[in-house]
Amino acid sequence: MHVTAHATVDTDIQKVWDTLTDHLGMAGWGPGISVTLGRPGAPEPNGLGAVRRISTPGPGPDIVEEVTTFEAPHVFGYKALSGTPFPGYTGEVRLNPSGTGTRIDYTIGSTASFPLVKAPLAVIAQVLLRLLVRAASRA
Repeated sequence: MHVTAHATVDTDIQKVWDTLTDHLGMAGWGPGISVTLGRPGAPEPNGLGAVRRISTPGPGPDIVEEVTTFEAPHVFGYKALSGTPFPGYTGEVRLNPSGTGTRIDYTIGSTASFPLVKAPLAVIAQVLLRLLVRAASRA
């Protein structure tokens, strides 16, 4: 099951990409979170194979994600290794030039087949997209 949220920002694709793939910088655009890099990717530290740990405010567990797709500056994908309530949780962000800006397509997925999972995934996709749009617009 997948849900996708879309937005277009008046920001160059490279700036959006740099914002999106700066794992440690996520703390600046995700309210109350902190991010550490558990394992660097290759050949870039934020690239393919990188493992990031996202600590969120509140009592929940840290979210640990691994970068599974890193095709600069167009496609960034990740999968959760732990910390989410959704089995097989994945995320993929596609960036495409749109005039002088960038179109962002943010897809969240889960292997869950229970229909009620789709609504919370849609909310998560919208929230993550809004946070990325705000951060990219400031870049």
